[in-house]
Amino acid sequence: MRLRLIAALCVGGAMSIAQLTAGTDITRQAITKHLDVLASAGLVRDTKVGRQRLWEFEPARLDEARRSLEMIARQWDHALAKLKRAVES
Repeated sequence: MRLRLIAALCVGGAMSIAQLTAGTDITRQAITKHLDVLASAGLVRDTKVGRQRLWEFEPARLDEARRSLEMIARQWDHALAKLKRAVES
């Protein structure tokens, strides 16, 4: 469900809870709880516009995770190359 919410926000831009629940069996309360978890993780943020809150994707945390994973991948590549040299010599 949370991945689906992020995907919807990536495609649709800022959306209200009513827009996010349209065409689904999921309650507004359930969507709100999922959005609150995503907001705590820094993946979405809300902006109050009049009486409603508009939710939007916040890519900064995913960019940070991507950079961290790329660094780990480089470290593994280096370690595996070192192991390969040691085994082959």
